[in-house]
Amino acid sequence: MAKFASERAREFYAQTYDVSVSNWSGEIDFYRELAAEAKADGQSVLEVACGTGRVAMHLARDGVDVVGLDYSSFMLDVAREKSAEMSNIRWVQGDMRSFELGEAFGLVIIPGQAFHNMLTVADQIACLQSIQRHLVPRGVLVVHLDHQNVSWLGDLRRDKGGVFETAEHFSHPKTGRQVHTSRAWSYEPSTQTAIAQTVWEEIDTDGKVTDRWESGPIRLHCVFRFEMEHLLALTGFEVEAVQGDFFQAELTDESKDMVWVARNRRASEQAESQ
Repeated sequence: MAKFASERAREFYAQTYDVSVSNWSGEIDFYRELAAEAKADGQSVLEVACGTGRVAMHLARDGVDVVGLDYSSFMLDVAREKSAEMSNIRWVQGDMRSFELGEAFGLVIIPGQAFHNMLTVADQIACLQSIQRHLVPRGVLVVHLDHQNVSWLGDLRRDKGGVFETAEHFSHPKTGRQVHTSRAWSYEPSTQTAIAQTVWEEIDTDGKVTDRWESGPIRLHCVFRFEMEHLLALTGFEVEAVQGDFFQAELTDESKDMVWVARNRRASEQAESQ
């Protein structure tokens, strides 16, 4: 599983996540609609790799009972602080490949392309099997993935690989100073792995660097369409839809995202065996 290189970088990333990462267009309403269906059936929602609660908090505000699972204690510290007045949301530190929560959910979501942190087939299968065990019969799983741009990946094998480029700018929520980000990507075709190295520099009003953090290298597995379809079939799911965005658009060559909607197959298999 992908990991940050230093504890200091992990803490900084958690502290600044909410101001540096934006919601995908249509994303929150998409999850809210599915969560409302689960709530109507008396079921709760699990967000895997919940981070600071970017998505989970929206669902909890709608009255849905939510559990958020994340590996990072720093991320969960932020989430707990934000949700201190909410009684219908629970945060659990754990590994998305192996967790036991003692309850079943009507909806499980993996937003923010977090499934790319599963670097091997064993990681991917373990994660999906853990989720399948925590879904009610016919329960819904949503996995948001990046739709791989093979042209960009090819460029990383040529002149763009390892070259730092300017990325997002934002204000540090604690100091108020501007943070400038630069990021370099490379790609390993043999393992379908994209590798990111990120540098953040905090800038004062005189333009001087007052602090600096480095994250890399972070390894992310590039998941392709039929790879994901095979994984879901192997781990007890049936695919209901694969979309190119959160507005239910068809997946095309130009799509930047893949949004997978699948159901726990367990109930239909039991019916067939009776």
